[in-house]
Amino acid sequence: MAGGIRDSDDGDDDEMSEINVTPFIDVILVLLIVFMVAAPLSTVDIAVQLPAATAKPQPRPEKPIYVTIKANLEIAIGEDTVGKAMFLSTVARVTNSNRDTRLFLRADKTVPYGELIAVLDQLRAAGYLKVGLVALEAVRPPEFGAPAAPPAPAAPPAGNP
Repeated sequence: MAGGIRDSDDGDDDEMSEINVTPFIDVILVLLIVFMVAAPLSTVDIAVQLPAATAKPQPRPEKPIYVTIKANLEIAIGEDTVGKAMFLSTVARVTNSNRDTRLFLRADKTVPYGELIAVLDQLRAAGYLKVGLVALEAVRPPEFGAPAAPPAPAAPPAGNP
């Protein structure tokens, strides 16, 4: 006589009240593998050549206020070098405590980026939100989106006047 594991002799067929979770676990594992494979594919960088900006530079104020970070990390306001403790009070004195005054922040190229951000953060915390960064104007290379230089004119062919 053949019978199942739950085969009983009393003849009543009770329904099974347990849930078989094996197919559910299989589906979850397949989805996990699909997401693990697809996630790195969605972070691929795309190379894009951006166009060069043609905006005209803003006119300079009559008497710009420069905040300069020197190579030795000293801070100068205008032409005067100030200590870090007197920095914000000197800026307030030079701007007559007008927080809407535009300041121009410039730094030597050897100054660590963290130092530049620290000075910018101090200015923002003091309420000076109009801070421009100063750099030299340079021709942007073509890989950064600048138009390529036009080719040199060709020499006229020899023999034809």
